Amino acid sequence: MKFPLSRQKRQIIQFLGLFCCCCILIISCGGQNTPTDNAASSVTSISSPERIAVGSVAKPRTLDPADAYEVAISDIITSLGDRLYTYEGDTDTLIPQLATELPQVSDDGLTYTIPVRQGVTFHDGTPFNADAMAFSLRRFSENGGKPSALLSNVMESVEATGEYELTIKLKNDFAPFPYLLAFPGLSAVSPQAYEIGQGKFKPNDFVGTGPYKLVSFEPNLVKVDVFEDYWGEKPPNQGIDFQFLSSPANLYNSFTTGAVDIAYRDLDADQILSLKEDAESKGYQVLEKPSSRVDYMVLNVKQKPLDQVEVRQAIAALVDRPLIIDRVYRGQAEPAYSIIPDTFATSKPVFKEPYGDGNVEKAKELLTQAGFSAENPFEFEIWYSSDSPQRQQIVTLIKEYAEQKMEGLMQVKPQSVESATLFGNIPKGIYPSYLVAWFPDFGDADNYVSPFFSCTKGSAETGCQEGASQSQGFFYYSEKMNQLIEAQRKEQDPQARQELFEQIQELIAQDVPMVPLLQKKEFAFAQDSLQNVEINPIIGISFWQVDKNA
Repeated sequence: MKFPLSRQKRQIIQFLGLFCCCCILIISCGGQNTPTDNAASSVTSISSPERIAVGSVAKPRTLDPADAYEVAISDIITSLGDRLYTYEGDTDTLIPQLATELPQVSDDGLTYTIPVRQGVTFHDGTPFNADAMAFSLRRFSENGGKPSALLSNVMESVEATGEYELTIKLKNDFAPFPYLLAFPGLSAVSPQAYEIGQGKFKPNDFVGTGPYKLVSFEPNLVKVDVFEDYWGEKPPNQGIDFQFLSSPANLYNSFTTGAVDIAYRDLDADQILSLKEDAESKGYQVLEKPSSRVDYMVLNVKQKPLDQVEVRQAIAALVDRPLIIDRVYRGQAEPAYSIIPDTFATSKPVFKEPYGDGNVEKAKELLTQAGFSAENPFEFEIWYSSDSPQRQQIVTLIKEYAEQKMEGLMQVKPQSVESATLFGNIPKGIYPSYLVAWFPDFGDADNYVSPFFSCTKGSAETGCQEGASQSQGFFYYSEKMNQLIEAQRKEQDPQARQELFEQIQELIAQDVPMVPLLQKKEFAFAQDSLQNVEINPIIGISFWQVDKNA
């Protein structure tokens, strides 16, 4: 009776041994895209049939909306919290969320009266009302978080003037203020769970009114469940698992093996091409949308010889955007001819006609006018973050292009530095130029000009000494620019604002304190079983709409 049992054991052992060998072979043949590190090890072998697994690379630093200012956190905050306003579908059209209608604005443009929803509760059961919304806005403004200046610079006061009526007074009239109120960090938070006070943050918690509530926040995973008492339409899924992989290779592999349902943000160009090519045969959904992100080159107008406008214009003429997009981004971007991206109606391609792309003859002419020659070349330092291979490639490409085309008139000198050091030194005026990208805080063109070119103290002789232009490393001062920016911030008429933005963009192209480079396309990839996946150009994917057919 024992012999059959021992033989069965031997068969099981032989089977397990063969199975393990096969596993080893499969793992060893997986190539560079196979997850091998701790971040990847937290990913399950297959996503849950009732939950949406979202993979990305950048990890969130905090969940506190009053201190969160990174792209990595916006997707999570918009899933956990509601603001007074949001955007409709995949557009930049503003619609009410916790508000019930767009604001009533006083004649002087300083007072905004906003009715808010009834029947809304926070995740901890606290009722939502105008007092709670006022608390949330004051906390964002007063606690001193990274994005606090967005509101504290413009808001004078906020109070509940009725149980469900909010009144906000501004320091100065600010036409795009309703769009600012859609910023993810301005989510309503429970007054019972948070405090107002400098530095009083809760980085590991979130108690809001959104369609999901927080379950856990770990270094490589944020889990959220559906909030059963949500005031609006409940999500068609059971929750979201936001997984943070350590590299694009691990993200790519996790998606292709089915470990995540959606791959979003920071896949590299070759991986995007591979997924697009495999989409039809493997049933992947490809979401491709013009982005509101703009990549650009800052020029420090106070450093010689960049204090000469001819030199800055020569740089604008030399840059070959299609070449950069082809070589560095494999076609996954569009040329940018204005700091305001063409996703906005106010955008005007002001750099296209006067400078073009790779306009070598114009660049030579301008540098010669500025006093440079092959014997006395323009030595141009371009700084970039050492953790960005794409920016390294851009600078290298510009260097090689100048060497081939400029006949010794220009010598490009690439300079890399760690990201924190780069951004810490920018306001000090150390760098003559640097490469950077801008993601919008809210869906209005003001967010692409005021944070760059306004200056509160300075002159044409000294440059910008205090203000946005100084803090961003331009050091550009123009009284006309200050007047135009102030005028568009006050103007309530859309057509009049459009004309003001055109003048602003034309002045930028004339003075060239920066050179717009490109707009990266936004990509996300979803498994075939998902429905209703769409990308909003301002706030990203609306995960609460995603349905999963298990």
